[in-house]
Formats: sequence, C-alpha cells, structure tokens
Amino acid sequence: MSSNMAIPKTCIYCGKAYIAKTTLTRYCCLKCNSRHWKQKAKEEKIQNSLIGQQQTMQSQQTLHSTNPASLQSKNYLCVQDAAELIGVSRWTINRMIKRGDLIIHKFGRKKIIERSQIDKLFN
Repeated sequence: MSSNMAIPKTCIYCGKAYIAKTTLTRYCCLKCNSRHWKQKAKEEKIQNSLIGQQQTMQSQQTLHSTNPASLQSKNYLCVQDAAELIGVSRWTINRMIKRGDLIIHKFGRKKIIERSQIDKLFN
C-alpha cells in the first residue's frame, strides 16, 4: 500500500537511513528484509538446540546419578551401579564377569551382582 508520504526511517538490519512510503516499513530494501529474517531463524534454531541439549543433559543426570551412599547400602547391584561404585566403566565390569572375577545372578536379561562380590575384589 503505497502513499504520497515520505517518512525518514532507519533500517533495522543495516542501520542505513532511508525514506519509507508507509508507516509499517522496517527495512531499506528486500535484501535487508531477507537477511534479517534468515538471521532470526538461525538464532532461533540455535536457541532451540541449546535448550534441547540442556534438557537432555538434565534428564540423563537424573537417570544415572545415584547417590554413592545409597549404593553402599544395597546388597545387590546392577552392572551400571557396580561400575559407578567402583569408578570404572560398565564394560570393565562386563569383562570382569566374563573372566570370572565377579559372579552374577541373571534375571532375564538383567545381571545382578552381590555387594559381597565387589567387597571381595578389594580384600
């Protein structure tokens, strides 16, 4: 909607002064309009990605962060808990099981290790 008005304005994107023909014009040209839209879309995408990463990290921490004091009181541990208690990876625990250093009890696919087995490793 063009009119006979001549409104001096400054472009939001490049900061260049220009003469606008309507009150709604915010950019000096189509190129600035397109670049600013693309910049805003990119920033929004980055922001959403960062928020998603933070939420993922928080959920992983709540799932896998068990209190070491609570692990001390358990009589039976899963492989992940045993690894956290000793301070090694779960793959190391699985290798110890395969070598026969740790005796396990299986419940379906879950491997349960007695706390006394872990205590025997260090005695």
